[in-house]
Amino acid sequence: MAATPPTVPAMGEKSTELPKTEQVVDYSNLPCPLPYEEIHRESLMSLKPETFEGMRFDFTKALSPKFFLSHSVSMGPTEVPSQSPEPIKIPVANYEFGANFLDPKLMLIGRVSHDGRLNARLKCDLTENVTLKGNASLTGEPHMSHAMGTLDHKGKDYRAQLQLGSGALCGANYIQSVTPHLSLGGEIFWAGQHRKSGVGYAARYSNDKVVATGQAASTGMVALSYVQKVSEKVSLATEFAYNHMSKDVTATVGYDAVLRQARVRGKIDSNGCVTGFLEERLNLGLNFILSAEIDHKKKDYKFGFGFTVGE
Repeated sequence: MAATPPTVPAMGEKSTELPKTEQVVDYSNLPCPLPYEEIHRESLMSLKPETFEGMRFDFTKALSPKFFLSHSVSMGPTEVPSQSPEPIKIPVANYEFGANFLDPKLMLIGRVSHDGRLNARLKCDLTENVTLKGNASLTGEPHMSHAMGTLDHKGKDYRAQLQLGSGALCGANYIQSVTPHLSLGGEIFWAGQHRKSGVGYAARYSNDKVVATGQAASTGMVALSYVQKVSEKVSLATEFAYNHMSKDVTATVGYDAVLRQARVRGKIDSNGCVTGFLEERLNLGLNFILSAEIDHKKKDYKFGFGFTVGE
């Protein structure tokens, strides 16, 4: 049977078709936003790769489905403070032993190096909506150890955090979803040891293709970022950072591409620093890492390679 063509109203007659209804936003059912300190999550993946210099080898051994041991060996130069415009580096070697317990409601991560430095992280879900987070770094050097604890409350369409740290540091932040794609937040902090206080503001807009964030603080820091998701595996990112106290201005562009057996990230900023980072899967449980950073302004050149082995 042939399809019936749509009826066209004659001149002077009113159309009987109903107007298209606009999508109504249900403000009582908004999504829960990301934590305040993670609003730049997507841009950090492209613009802040974990670069290193020299050689690195990481090995992870699973003793049970929830308990893992790790060994990390690194060899390469490290910078020492100097008055020279060009960096001064000395060769060093480091070994770290780690123990990790990973559970849906409890995460414990510890690292201890051969020189006695200890780093520890904790994440514990006290209830479905309340999470306790903690991290600490302990060392034998005076005034170099620090610790921080965070109590995170996850609401239906908001998040609130209370932070306490060493050096009489305390702070609180709150972020609220105001539309399905936009969230706004603020923070306040007090550093008792240095007798400094400040407030900050943040905004995040995100959808399937775009993530835009902005953050400003009374300390004079302003940071803007924009991420364009070209496809499911390729993202482009830009960032603008301004420090009113030091008058430093930096603009950065970067990319993040996930290939079939590799992940490539890189960036270039307005100071002439170019960075590239490659993670390639050679075999099941064996990855090759390649890191490079060229800072033309400081005449600092870093190159590193390594392997990660894990079950």
